[in-house]
Amino acid sequence: MAQRLIAALALATLTACGRGDAGPLTARGTIEVPEIDLAPTVGARVVSIGVDEGHMVQMGDTVALLSQADMPGSLAAQRARVTGAEANLRDLERGARPEETERARAELAAATAEAERTATDRDRLRSLFSKEVISRQQLDNAEAAARVASERRRSAAEALALLEAGSRRDRIAAARAEVANARAALASWEARAADLVLTAPVPGRILSRQAEPGEFLGPGIPAVTLGEIARPWVRVFVPAARIAEIRVGDRATITVDGTTQTVGTARVVAINTRAEFTPRVALTEAERADLMFGVKLDLEAPFEGVHPGLWVSVRFGQPAGADR
Repeated sequence: MAQRLIAALALATLTACGRGDAGPLTARGTIEVPEIDLAPTVGARVVSIGVDEGHMVQMGDTVALLSQADMPGSLAAQRARVTGAEANLRDLERGARPEETERARAELAAATAEAERTATDRDRLRSLFSKEVISRQQLDNAEAAARVASERRRSAAEALALLEAGSRRDRIAAARAEVANARAALASWEARAADLVLTAPVPGRILSRQAEPGEFLGPGIPAVTLGEIARPWVRVFVPAARIAEIRVGDRATITVDGTTQTVGTARVVAINTRAEFTPRVALTEAERADLMFGVKLDLEAPFEGVHPGLWVSVRFGQPAGADR
């Protein structure tokens, strides 16, 4: 609708100058700036908005704070998971503590002594059984005790060897993978938490404020719209009969509409390749039948008073490459 109104006013101005006028081409338009919608990537409730329409902000300034009910608990759980995984990895990488190794050695020594004692008893009872001094049952009990003691010594020796060898490589690799997985999950939640703090990506002016504290915003629903005032531009509409006079790169003089106050110079950066009919608000049937081409101009070193929405007059005439 804004572009249609600009087209109508531009046509009215050009018509007033006469359709056959071959003098300088002049058109009207408004100062525009790139608009950036600041919106959450996930659904969240607005806690506060620290700016209002017209406020100037610098890059990195906090514009709005949002929250999710489960965010604090989820972050705490993920941080705890990372701490546990890192502790398990450190434990596996360090291997057994000296106290554990000493205890394993003591257990092996005790098992060895027991195995030697039971083996001696078994040999003695075998001699007595051959002389028919003891029963078969007594000999069987001694042999069973010797076997149990021997297995206990073997088990103690294997346990000591494992402690001295350290953790297996595959267990350490699995623990490292668990740490990486836990850290990635935490980073994901921290990124979601960071998305709940809306900050200005560039210096600019707040053009509109679409939300208030307490409102719930869905993903992509903007809380505010920021205008990047460092990159102002103007769009005007030129009749088809005179569009051939303009080329990309041409310069034009910009003045505040209705005054002689110069805003600066501008350079043509784009010319619409498709013509548009002027809107219904044009004054006459003849005007509504005219075809218009949209022309976009970037302002070059504009003065500090440039304000989005300011009506300006664009006077073409400087060819591409001309001195300012």
